[in-house]
Amino acid sequence: MKPTHTKTTQTSHSVRGNSEHANYPRASFFRRLGAIVYDALLAVAVYMIAGAIGFGIFTGLVSLNLLNMNGFDHVSDLLNGTALYKSLYQFWLVLCVGLFYISFWSYGGQTLGMRAWRLKVQHPNGQSLSMITASARLIYSLLGLGNIWIILNTDKLALQDSMTRSEVVVLSAEANQLRNWRGV
Repeated sequence: MKPTHTKTTQTSHSVRGNSEHANYPRASFFRRLGAIVYDALLAVAVYMIAGAIGFGIFTGLVSLNLLNMNGFDHVSDLLNGTALYKSLYQFWLVLCVGLFYISFWSYGGQTLGMRAWRLKVQHPNGQSLSMITASARLIYSLLGLGNIWIILNTDKLALQDSMTRSEVVVLSAEANQLRNWRGV
């Protein structure tokens, strides 16, 4: 059976959803934990790649004499020994890892770990999350600790689910096929 599509406007931004996904059961704590473990490995990879890119850009700026070494012998010492540079670098790393989650949640509702565990984050009507809602979800997740809230209540909603009016559902094997990515 081919999935139906709904198109909903949300503040002049078109957001797609799959109304068939609105009827799937909510995910348990342990199923979410499995996806978190998968995604943590991917987040580390994103962190490492972002770190290499950030360090490469920083080294390039020093090589072009756009940044002064300020008496440091090595570029890494300059980066770690200067509060401004270190803060900007750390912000860059957090931004890249955050965008990893935000992008996957808002364009298809699944990270790769969620896909492996057949999970999808969405609004209760099956509508995909906007970038703003996905960003709020990331903040409210408290680095994954918001999922503990599932153990404390019976509706299988984590803190980030309640705060963003979203839910994580368990999809059937058929609904989890690649054609359903990006809300289609």
